[in-house]
Amino acid sequence: MNKRPAHRIGIGPAAGVAAAMAAAVTLMAGCAATERAAVIPADFGARVPSRPVATYSIVARDAATGQLGVAVQSHWFSVGTSVPWAEAGVGAVATQSLVEVSYGPLGLELMRGGKSAGEALAALTSVDPGADYRQVAMIDADGEVAAHTGGLCIAHAGHVTGRASDGSAYSVQANLMGPSTVPAAMAQAFEGSAGPLADRLYAALAAAQREGGDIRGKQSAAILVVRAEPTGSPAGDRLVDLRVEDHPDPLGELRRLLTLHSAYEHMNAGDLAIEHGDVESAVREYAAAMALAPNVAEMHFWTGVSLAGAGRVEEALPHLAEAFKDTEGDWRETLRRLPASDLLPDDPALMERLLSAGADSAAP
Repeated sequence: MNKRPAHRIGIGPAAGVAAAMAAAVTLMAGCAATERAAVIPADFGARVPSRPVATYSIVARDAATGQLGVAVQSHWFSVGTSVPWAEAGVGAVATQSLVEVSYGPLGLELMRGGKSAGEALAALTSVDPGADYRQVAMIDADGEVAAHTGGLCIAHAGHVTGRASDGSAYSVQANLMGPSTVPAAMAQAFEGSAGPLADRLYAALAAAQREGGDIRGKQSAAILVVRAEPTGSPAGDRLVDLRVEDHPDPLGELRRLLTLHSAYEHMNAGDLAIEHGDVESAVREYAAAMALAPNVAEMHFWTGVSLAGAGRVEEALPHLAEAFKDTEGDWRETLRRLPASDLLPDDPALMERLLSAGADSAAP
């Protein structure tokens, strides 16, 4: 009786395949095997099962900022844990279809070692016996793009690589799509977009869905954007890292999270301005945050706290009053605890005044 290959039934590649892929990394990076063993074990791929993540995605590099990003949507639970990979100053990878997850970390390892996206992708597909089932795209820190759509990926499957008029390079790829025009629609949307890279990546995903998207429907989505250069802190290198694990409208939810992310970035900028004594800039940043997320009590609360701490008590009171309307949290008790942590002056008269915010309007 014939047996289907392991990469088709989702039980993971054989240890020999993983060892061969690790060996390709060793040779391409130009390091001794003993030096590489501590970084990529010989059985690396064997510990990661192959999974049928049919989907659409985009990898891109922003020409103006050098930021690298990848975004994806799929009818598959938690697609953000397997498809998108990116590292500041190195590159970005999307690995999908009957997915071999190790293309992500191994591709980044090759590019970190100085190989181009094309060289990295060729090294890995050349030793992968399941390459016909894989769909992978890579982009390096110089903006070189490479993509592979195996001949046995489920139709409709294809990819488009290109460069927008501003010089931003990208690859869009999709498999198991309703219409075959999905990749072209994604490319057109990215090239016609502007603004932060995360918004441009999202525009490509939204275009794919409008075009017909995954023939099975939709379930999860993710966006990952990293800096052009590493900071020495992996967490600090990630500018946007958002996932929608399971949702009836994953792109709608991802759009909501992107907006909320932008709002909190304005809040962070406002806090930094307060630290530098620039209260006027802080007020502008806080206003921008609350314009994006007007119903988030936390933003009103900390805006009020920051303004009160800067001596702008009258401006703080309306924000605290708005926060106190939220019945899910005890914001007055939160306020009382701040002086002990040096987040507000230990001034009973000031505390009484702040706690009274909104009391008149709340009275019957």
